[in-house]
Amino acid sequence: MKKIALLIFGLTLVLVGCQEDKGYYLTGTVEGIENGKKVYISDRDETTNSLKTIDTATIQEGSFEIDLEEQDQPVLSFLRFEGVNGTVAFISENQKINFEIHKDSLRDAKISGGKENEALSEYLAHFKKLNQEMVEIQQETRQAMMEQDTAKIYSLRESQAEMRDNDVNFKKELFNRNKDSYVSVMLLSDLLNMRSLSSAEVREMYADVSDRIKETALGKSLKENLDNAMAAEVGSKAPSFTAPNPEGENISLEESLGKVTVVDFWAAWCKPCRIENPNLVRTYNKYKDQGLNVISVSLDRPGQKDRWIQAIEEDNLEQWDHVSNLQFWKDPIAKKYRVNAIPATFILDENGVIVAKNLRGDALSEKIGELLD
Repeated sequence: MKKIALLIFGLTLVLVGCQEDKGYYLTGTVEGIENGKKVYISDRDETTNSLKTIDTATIQEGSFEIDLEEQDQPVLSFLRFEGVNGTVAFISENQKINFEIHKDSLRDAKISGGKENEALSEYLAHFKKLNQEMVEIQQETRQAMMEQDTAKIYSLRESQAEMRDNDVNFKKELFNRNKDSYVSVMLLSDLLNMRSLSSAEVREMYADVSDRIKETALGKSLKENLDNAMAAEVGSKAPSFTAPNPEGENISLEESLGKVTVVDFWAAWCKPCRIENPNLVRTYNKYKDQGLNVISVSLDRPGQKDRWIQAIEEDNLEQWDHVSNLQFWKDPIAKKYRVNAIPATFILDENGVIVAKNLRGDALSEKIGELLD
């Protein structure tokens, strides 16, 4: 009996030892891609923002599997397939992650396994539905404009506004359920970049993210973006800058400060900017003797200095300072001020503190008059 007991105990140890402790393990079924094709597992390189292959698997009998080194932190990863365009996004985590994939609809891949990917799947499903609804509304709006149906256009605009509100509410609710998930910083990055919430609101939510997730590359990047955003918020000291004027001489913000200063971001190619320029000229002429200064920062493209200078002359903007690095959206001043749409204006007091932003027309003139009164 003793020998039998020892045998059973030894067998139990073998069985336990053979049980799967997969950790970070991927398995999946693939339809429409031939056997023998490679599956590339990639992470995003934070320095180059490109995909970096970390391992490969091979499709055999319509499926693949690969055991990967366990991750210290979750990261957004991707599956790519030899000879197929597109990727399947997932979050690396120390769980067995299963994929159901079809060649012709990679974006509809089903992912299961692990709390990170459950949250990601919910997020991506929402994103897909939202995009479909937005496309439908845009199509209906174009049709209503062709038919000059103003009532329909107004109704569709209300629907768009409601859709945006619902999108923000969904993301807030998903965030509240996943503060210790990589998806939390994905959501906050989205809300910040889309300007769905102010940087102050996103910063308040970021404080609730777990320390583990804050230490991820995306968590650190979000923190940096929030810090930069606060630098250009109302009440903050305007970020300093120096850039060349049309004559090639460097002009600094400090040189251009008056009792009130408008930092105006524009470009020769920007039609809304050109439409707004006469309002800025009128405001400047009205208040320049009371201490209003303007410095315009152009986001014109590389090699298009002539177009920039021509636009200054055509719009009668020669009265104040102009600078440009001619780097389009990569302009370092625009990055400091988190400008991703133009025209954009920042109104500074005599100490260089931002007191208002993104005012146009009468609203801009009234604010400057109020500050100089």
